Amino acid sequence: MIEYIFMITTILGAVICLMQRDLLKAAILTGIPGASLAFLYQYLQAPDVALTQAIVGSAIVPVFFALAVLRTRRVEE
Repeated sequence: MIEYIFMITTILGAVICLMQRDLLKAAILTGIPGASLAFLYQYLQAPDVALTQAIVGSAIVPVFFALAVLRTRRVEE
């Protein structure tokens, strides 16, 4: 039952990330599906995959996306 909650949280987090108009918010929100997947992997008793997902999916990727957005010029519409 709880695995379905993690799956729904992952999908909703990805949809919320895609709906953002501000790129910096979207970059930061990419960590939600990554963290949810890490919890799902931990629940499914795959701690090595969960640790990798937690580090890469919810920490490194959002930081790199945010840095890329901050390094580009923003044009307000």
